[in-house]
Amino acid sequence: MNEFFTKLTDINNVVNTWIWTDFGLYLLLAAGVIMTLVTGVFQVSHLRHWWSNTIMTIFKKDNAATKKTDAKSITQFQALCTALAATIGTGNIAGVAAAICIGGPGAVLWMWVAAFVGMMTKYSEAVLGVYYRRKNKDGEWSGGPMYFISDGLGKIKGLKVPAAILAVLFAAFTILASFGIGNMGQVNKIVLNMESAFFANVNWTIGSVNMVNLSIGIALLIVGAVIIIGGLQRVAAFAEKVVPFMAIAYIFFGLIAMFINFDMILPAIKSIFVHAMGVEALAGGAAGAAIKLAVVQGCKRGVYSNEAGLGSSALVHASADVKEPVKQGMWGIFEVFLDTIVVCTMTALIALTSGQIDLEAGMAKAGVSDATLISDAFGNVFGQPGRWFVALAMLFFAFTTVLGWSQYGSKAVEYLFGTKGVKVYKIIFVLMIVSGSVMTSSLAWDISDTFNGLMMIPNLIGVVALSPMVFKITRNYAARKMKGCNVKPMYSYDPEIQDAFEKANQ
Repeated sequence: MNEFFTKLTDINNVVNTWIWTDFGLYLLLAAGVIMTLVTGVFQVSHLRHWWSNTIMTIFKKDNAATKKTDAKSITQFQALCTALAATIGTGNIAGVAAAICIGGPGAVLWMWVAAFVGMMTKYSEAVLGVYYRRKNKDGEWSGGPMYFISDGLGKIKGLKVPAAILAVLFAAFTILASFGIGNMGQVNKIVLNMESAFFANVNWTIGSVNMVNLSIGIALLIVGAVIIIGGLQRVAAFAEKVVPFMAIAYIFFGLIAMFINFDMILPAIKSIFVHAMGVEALAGGAAGAAIKLAVVQGCKRGVYSNEAGLGSSALVHASADVKEPVKQGMWGIFEVFLDTIVVCTMTALIALTSGQIDLEAGMAKAGVSDATLISDAFGNVFGQPGRWFVALAMLFFAFTTVLGWSQYGSKAVEYLFGTKGVKVYKIIFVLMIVSGSVMTSSLAWDISDTFNGLMMIPNLIGVVALSPMVFKITRNYAARKMKGCNVKPMYSYDPEIQDAFEKANQ
């Protein structure tokens, strides 16, 4: 078994390096910049509009975001919570800690940069996902990159076959990624944090298997099976209740931890900007290597956290009960904002003000582990209950991520094998939960990174190639909703769906 994991690690390292160092990273940032320019820097120029039409709508009496007219769909807010369930996970806690320990405090700045342009990448994914969706045999909406690649990119002369191949590749990579980023990586971090917080003194092994970890994995399998097999409606209902509660609780206790270490906040922020451009003590090639490491880790963990560029959340945004593609796209902007700019930034500042990071040298102090950095930071403030809180936060964040990704994988399987294949996939997915509980931490994370990148490439090719369509849909919406022009709306590429939505508005 050890030889198998060693060989798997070697193969994964080759692919991972190509994706995250040689090609994929530049494609990710370039796509974000392109979509930001195509939409007229929408995340800034229309800040008030998208803010008032996303999270602020839940405070309005006539709140369409939490209502639906189609029993087979989910509400706009449920789509957001399900997407956030899949994104607010270990990347927000362990992922940020890993980025800082490996890439230094400067990685945080590059995480922000990736998030800023990533807002419009995710916006574009959601817009295209809704515009190119269709109903499946069960009457549910099905959409996402494989559909807008095949039906959008595929309609361009000479690109039908390449588009079909890219669509299949995206679906295949999504299925694989659902077992990595969406399952094994999440479960692995749950187990490590639960063991550290609650079972540190328990030594129960059979052979080379840690039975505590295995027991936690089996418990997660049972609960996961009940929710996952119930389908999107059950996952969305669970996410709608759990995600907001855990996000608010994490932000609340995080603010307390930061307030107690208030005197360290400014030095922490300074270290982020100083080390983003290289460590002052280094020169020449060494400084360049430091900058590159900060960029790679920041962007890498940023994508792991908010998934902008992967195309994954478009799979669930397409299921929302909404006619306007731009309306759901704006929830995509808010999703990245909350996930990275708010939650990840808070995690980073908690880590940097904890005293466990040498802010001058830009590296973790001796004996500090990224796996327990945030747990120890909360523990230093709240004592043992702080470590328990992080373990529970990791449990709920990561477990909801598993649930969200089960739906991503289900839609990918549906595209390749039809609705009948989804049942088989869900059984396999649930059983794989146990694998994450006994897999080594480093390998679980490395595999997750690789599958992220493999999904990212066909998705970003599709998004960039269809940027003119994103521009048209955005301009059409702005003309009608912001300028009051009387122009025909752009709801769907499908004439039947377009006509049905137009009649519904009459």
